Amino acid sequence: MTIRTKLLLFIPLLVVFANIIAYFVFQSGKVVQQSYDEMLGRILLIEQTSESAESNLKLLYAYLLNPRDDKAMQGPTEYQLIQLKGKIQEVSDSTDPSFAEEDYVNLLATFLEQKQAAVLDAKAQDPQSAFEHYIEAEKTVSYIHEEGQQLIDAELAYYRPIIENIRNKNERMNGWGMALFGMNALMGGLLAIWISRSITGPVGRLVGLAKQIATGDLNIKSPPRRDDELGVLSDAISQMSADLSILIEKDKQSLEMRRLVKELELLALQNQINPHFLFNTLNVLSKLAILEGAEKTSDLIVSLSNLLRYSLQKLDKPVTLQEELDHIREYVTIQQARFRDRIRFDLHFDASVLQQQIPALTIQPFIENAFLHGVADMEDGAVITLTLSRANEDVQIEISDNGKGMTEETRLSVLRLEGEVESSSSTGLGMQNVFRRLQLFYGKEGMVEISSSTGQGTTITIRIPVKKESEQTDVSVVNRG
Repeated sequence: MTIRTKLLLFIPLLVVFANIIAYFVFQSGKVVQQSYDEMLGRILLIEQTSESAESNLKLLYAYLLNPRDDKAMQGPTEYQLIQLKGKIQEVSDSTDPSFAEEDYVNLLATFLEQKQAAVLDAKAQDPQSAFEHYIEAEKTVSYIHEEGQQLIDAELAYYRPIIENIRNKNERMNGWGMALFGMNALMGGLLAIWISRSITGPVGRLVGLAKQIATGDLNIKSPPRRDDELGVLSDAISQMSADLSILIEKDKQSLEMRRLVKELELLALQNQINPHFLFNTLNVLSKLAILEGAEKTSDLIVSLSNLLRYSLQKLDKPVTLQEELDHIREYVTIQQARFRDRIRFDLHFDASVLQQQIPALTIQPFIENAFLHGVADMEDGAVITLTLSRANEDVQIEISDNGKGMTEETRLSVLRLEGEVESSSSTGLGMQNVFRRLQLFYGKEGMVEISSSTGQGTTITIRIPVKKESEQTDVSVVNRG
């Protein structure tokens, strides 16, 4: 559930719950208010009716004293009394009418009839009869007062238990209201703490991870899995850390590649001294050998010159198998001049693989190792074989000899890059260096296999992935990792 969904779901629920509590308290107060209004309304109606009857009696008395003054009978007093009488009648009809209410309404009707009769007698100039009706109206008004007071007492007596009940309910409602208010406050606090922890807690952990990465420590522990936006951000930080580790490792490999190439250049420079002077000297020696009729010596000098030129000029870029093969031919020419017929070199290759690119000086160190450590002590019958072929999606390079071989301990030590036997006559470009450069150049391990046993010779097999023509471009030293 996302943070947005949590906020849109739980906050409205909390607001709705608070509104329900407020509505419940409001309705409870409204019931109490209605009960009080109903009771006080009936009492007030009776009081107003009694006061209106008294006002009408006073106006009647004033009119009888001076019948010529019609102003005394003008105004809304009588109409007001009639309205009040109608309201009492409606209240009596809407509830269970009592005898007191019926008597009260009848007294009001009687008073109105007596008042009307007195007014008619006064207009007929019969003051005696008019005052008799006034006396009766006065008695009726006194009865109205007495009956109204009784009604008020009856109302109070009737509503007293109801008021007590309402008061008790009101106290209970107040208790429920306080409890609900406290529950709402508690739920609101718990919800706020939960939302805060679900946001600030993961944010704090992400800040800690960011600080850890900023210090250079990329070995971070993955935080617990979340399904919200913070979970996505946490996954992104973990992925970024993993990507940074990969980039750093590639950068280390690139630096290692540069170091190895620099070592090669340094080793070559140690033997270079003054390359122009050396090459010029070799050219002079070659021409002198021709003039003296030593053509084989001249060819040997040319091979040595080409061998040195290749070693000095091809260290910083990949070469094709064709170029590496030409270099090996020059090297074998020199070695065969030394060993003569004691060692035979066999070459087998598939012409379709000769444009495959490899690091410079990849095969020659293995050929050199076969000459110097494999078959150098054999008096005759020594054979070194180089085979270039395709093997499924790879190019296979196989160097084999029938020399003295190596022990299993030595074989495993060479494969683990722990150490190897070097001769003082070697160029110094050992197999360890070749293994490491192959790993850095192709970005994979396990490309070299060694099969050997004491007295049975040695076979070294190199499998390199085939590159398409569009991929066969010069690779800078920095990008070889």
